[in-house]
Amino acid sequence: MFDESVETKAGFVAVVGRPNAGKSTLLNHIVGEKLAMVSKKAQATRKRMNIIVMHNNAQIIFVDTPGIHKKERLLNKFMMEEALKAIGDADLIVFLAPITDKLLEYEKFLKMIEVRDTKHIVLLTKMDHVKQESIFKKLSEYQKYQDKFEAIIPFSVNKKVGNKQFLDEICKYLPISPFLFDTEILTTDHIRDIYKELIRESIFENLSDEIPYESDVVIDKIDESDTLDKVYATIIVEKETQKGMIVGQKGVGIKRVGKFAREQMEVFAGKKIFLDLHVSVKKGWSKNRDGLEDLGYIF
Repeated sequence: MFDESVETKAGFVAVVGRPNAGKSTLLNHIVGEKLAMVSKKAQATRKRMNIIVMHNNAQIIFVDTPGIHKKERLLNKFMMEEALKAIGDADLIVFLAPITDKLLEYEKFLKMIEVRDTKHIVLLTKMDHVKQESIFKKLSEYQKYQDKFEAIIPFSVNKKVGNKQFLDEICKYLPISPFLFDTEILTTDHIRDIYKELIRESIFENLSDEIPYESDVVIDKIDESDTLDKVYATIIVEKETQKGMIVGQKGVGIKRVGKFAREQMEVFAGKKIFLDLHVSVKKGWSKNRDGLEDLGYIF
């Protein structure tokens, strides 16, 4: 319960870092639900996603972002634009720094934001991967930039270390404001978008490296009821050979993708899911502006 007589805060917090730093895993952990797409393969997240956490009379709107990277492909440029827009709109930035990373990624980030005056926190993650002395060593390395960040917080998803300190620290920098969204919702994304991302995640997890980056998903239709959602979706690829790889011999590939996705969707929705998946070829969709805009990537 939130005390209505107490002054409230609300604001947007951009979560940024290199590809595969663990941004989506962190946010799913904090909110306690599987909302953001997670994959061991880099550059899985393509669009911003708002994830809402209520904490101490504050509404924190975390913005999950694509990893900060530089590539010339049009889709990658869109992803970088998404990250930069999130940084530009944020009241606070959280820079995710796996403890095994060198400071080079952080130094790139500092150059990127040097013209902005947005405050940021460094979240030092994956603490369970190293010994205590390595943690102290890394903290001392960051001290030369102590005038740049507001705080540096050790954090571990697996050991559940740092949650309260992290959220308390964020609340210090949020503007005084009424809540911006319904306090009962966890994300501003529609169910259609979440189902799409869960199917994309299944493609990443179940197919070879060639496929995921040239594939996308379109939700054609959802028939919702209290006990069952019927979801009709099309996987879009760029080549006929990729379609064959997804479908697989005797349909084995697409069945595997569908089973994994359906199980994840059922966990999220809390009800049965009927998933009807098809594959369609749209040549070069990720390499031209029209193809990207048709799939919802608007520059």
